[in-house]
Amino acid sequence: MKSQTIGMVSTMTLLAGTAALLLPALQADAATKVVAAGSTSPRTGAYTPSGDGDVTKVEFPQQEDEADGPGPYPGIITNRSLSQGSAPGATITSGQKAKSNPQFNIGFEGLNLFQQRYARGGNQFTVEPPDQALCAGGGYVVEAVNDVLNVFNTSGQSVLPDNTATNIVSGAPTDVNHAVDLNSFLGYLPAINRSTGVRAQSVTDPSCLYDAATQRFFFVALTLENLPNGVRTLVNHLDIAVSKTPDPTAGWTIYRVDVTNDGTNIGGVANGGPYLGDYPHIGADAYGFYVTTNSYPWNGPGFGGAQIYAFSKAQLAAGAANVNMVHFDTTGRVPVASDAGPSQPGFTVWPAQSPGISSFNRASGGTEYFMSSNAADEATHPAAGTGGNYTSNQIVVWTLTNTSSLDSNAPALNLSTKLLNVNLYAIPPKQQQPGSGVLPGTAVPQGHCINDTSTVLVPFGVVGCWQLLFGGEPAHNEVGSVADSNDTRMQQVTYANGRLWGALDTAINPDGGGQRAGIAWYIVNPDANKVVQQGYLGSTGYDFTYPAIGVTASGRGVMAFTASGGATNPSAAFAAIDANTGVTQWNIVPGGQGAAPNDGFTGYKAQVGDPPRTRWGDYGAAAVDGNSIWIASEYIGQACNYTDWGGRFFTGSGGDNKLGTCAPTPGAAGARAALGNWSTRISKLTP
Repeated sequence: MKSQTIGMVSTMTLLAGTAALLLPALQADAATKVVAAGSTSPRTGAYTPSGDGDVTKVEFPQQEDEADGPGPYPGIITNRSLSQGSAPGATITSGQKAKSNPQFNIGFEGLNLFQQRYARGGNQFTVEPPDQALCAGGGYVVEAVNDVLNVFNTSGQSVLPDNTATNIVSGAPTDVNHAVDLNSFLGYLPAINRSTGVRAQSVTDPSCLYDAATQRFFFVALTLENLPNGVRTLVNHLDIAVSKTPDPTAGWTIYRVDVTNDGTNIGGVANGGPYLGDYPHIGADAYGFYVTTNSYPWNGPGFGGAQIYAFSKAQLAAGAANVNMVHFDTTGRVPVASDAGPSQPGFTVWPAQSPGISSFNRASGGTEYFMSSNAADEATHPAAGTGGNYTSNQIVVWTLTNTSSLDSNAPALNLSTKLLNVNLYAIPPKQQQPGSGVLPGTAVPQGHCINDTSTVLVPFGVVGCWQLLFGGEPAHNEVGSVADSNDTRMQQVTYANGRLWGALDTAINPDGGGQRAGIAWYIVNPDANKVVQQGYLGSTGYDFTYPAIGVTASGRGVMAFTASGGATNPSAAFAAIDANTGVTQWNIVPGGQGAAPNDGFTGYKAQVGDPPRTRWGDYGAAAVDGNSIWIASEYIGQACNYTDWGGRFFTGSGGDNKLGTCAPTPGAAGARAALGNWSTRISKLTP
């Protein structure tokens, strides 16, 4: 979610001990009811086509039309992270590339920035990173990103209605591979009406899962309320959509949970609400459906603690008018000295998903597990917001019991924590890519354009490509970006075969060759309070980021992640994982080799301020479907040279009428959008 000015072109439609410390159970807030807010389906809502008559050229949420030049991004960045910097990590042996295991079944390009930007008649924003949601079951694969959704069959074809003929952008029917914007799916007006400039809700951070027990798809996103002029009201809520049948192309029921005031003052520091319920993620056990958030104060420093929301899964699956919900604030649950006093809040307390119908833990009246980490400033210095050393050798296992009571008139849940010792992990450095730190060449067209002062813009009779992007001249000193790595927050968690599986981003030193971004992974026996397997994955010359693990009921799994490096464009990669050998080898998925460097707007000072923060990933996804696992990660799927990026604005005729898409004709599917080139790669593997 970014903002900056678009300029003059009127036609642009832009292995350690495992001792555990057990804590007393945490009492929940009183149970409440969540009321159904209506029905929906994945269909494009009404809109006014965008085009040459648009009154606004804004490209990012919160951006305003400005006559003067570019300025630093003035809005919020989600997903938020208080930790600014990195720390030294462990020295490891470089991982080897796998040749044949697991078995690759099929792969295809998922949603991309072109589809995001030009869905709903172009009444969308340019956003990055995509934030990856993926779920699969019953012959369907559902994918969502910021801010579009698609439903595929298992061969990779979209099964949503073909909306090309009615998706009019600049007078041309535009092919977005049937994708539907999230505002449409959740029942909102367009993110921006480009003919009037009126804004609607901003939707971010999608997640989804398929629950085989109820044969329902569950979808969650965070929605931020705006005034018609785009100013945030600071009200924000979780939007939960549940399919009414096993068919995700048909009807869904929507529930909304306000999270604006869910947080806690810490250590007496005045960081009270309202709060942003950032980074929602989801899980389920036999009885409950769970959403967790990270609560950040809008108007003060620090971190308000992770929040846990527990719902009756059966009531959601039935589309009940009223659904039981119990809320926990995790503040003060981890006993490590910090500026919060003798304890810490939970940070990114990720709920577990379980494969199939036999993997749930039904003991203690039903049990759901969560995992988190505690190296980031949100955990160590939640009041001040800064001050940690960005390392830890502990992870936290959270256990929620008596979840079957969620179906009763008086839910009575108990939440406890276990602090486990693990190997060192540390906040990683940025990830490298070809061209990092040097002037962008023509294979990196947006960056090259910002620096370009000589190309003639034929339709306008002016010189300098930069004038396509800015109203005032920027400094022409952009260099190739180093993209975000994560901040050691726990990533996707699975409970399967009696074990908890999770991974996080960490600094590592492969073969003593210097600090790189890598992955620390864990297999935990939560009943014995024991880490049964753990390790690192990294490789000399590479950075690995944003892992997501899916595990079958038999205990065989796949971990998805992005791989990049000085000689490797950002690519979609994977590694096998199982309870006996852990993670051993890795490779790039077939078809997932990055085609070009990342060229997103968040990597350029002229777009977002100095220093830029090149957004990447935020999270990947894995979804278990029987004995196979679908995985998805951000990567750069297509290349686009400078001439094609400029198109008719460089030549005066021919090509697409939308800057930077590299589409061969008006309305054809493009390789990218003007201000970014991210894609997602979906692959099916059998471990």
